[in-house]
Amino acid sequence: MPRAAEAPKPNLTELQILVSLAGGELHGYGIMRDVEERTGGAVRLGPGTLYGAIKRMLDAKWVEALPAATQWRWGGDGRSAAAVQLPSDARRPPCRIGGRPADGANW
Repeated sequence: MPRAAEAPKPNLTELQILVSLAGGELHGYGIMRDVEERTGGAVRLGPGTLYGAIKRMLDAKWVEALPAATQWRWGGDGRSAAAVQLPSDARRPPCRIGGRPADGANW
C-alpha cells in the first residue's frame, strides 16, 4: 500500500517567521526586526530570503496575507509592505499541560 505524502515541514527560516507571527500580524520589515531582536542578532533575514520564504508559506497555506485594505502603504508609487498572519485556525489560546484551555479560553 503506498504511503501518503508527508506534509512539508518548515525550514529554519520559515520556523523563525512562524515564531514571529505567533505574536500577531506583521509586515516583512517587522518580521526581520523581530527575528533579529529575538535571536540577539544571531539570525538576520535579508529581503530575498524573507520574501521567498513568505511566498512558499503562502503557497503552503501556513500564513495568510492580510486584505489589501489593511496593508501598509508608503510612497507615491503605490508600494505596500507584505503583511501576513497565521491562518485563523492556527490562532487559538494556548493550552496548559494536560490539554485544558487557558484561563478565559472558550473552546
